[in-house]
Amino acid sequence: MSSDARKALPVDAGEEMITLRVKLFASLHVYLPEGSMRNAVDLQVPATITPNELLDRLHVPRDLAHLVLCNGVYLKPEQREQPVFVPGDAFAVWPPVAGG
Repeated sequence: MSSDARKALPVDAGEEMITLRVKLFASLHVYLPEGSMRNAVDLQVPATITPNELLDRLHVPRDLAHLVLCNGVYLKPEQREQPVFVPGDAFAVWPPVAGG
């Protein structure tokens, strides 16, 4: 995604920022910022943000964030309360799925 497609979430002045690739799959894509393409967006976020805080800022209901990954590694619910991101990480979220 080009740098002009990067979005910034509201932050406090003076916070160190990092860029993450955020991917929201299936029905969660509606929570991405306007102009996002292919269920993904590069976002500038505070370096200390936790996965749950990022979900909150995107208005993704936590009960819909079933499978949460950072760089393809599953984040357990307790890990989502701690800062885990470094610049360039990929954060991906899937809702609960059902099949038949």
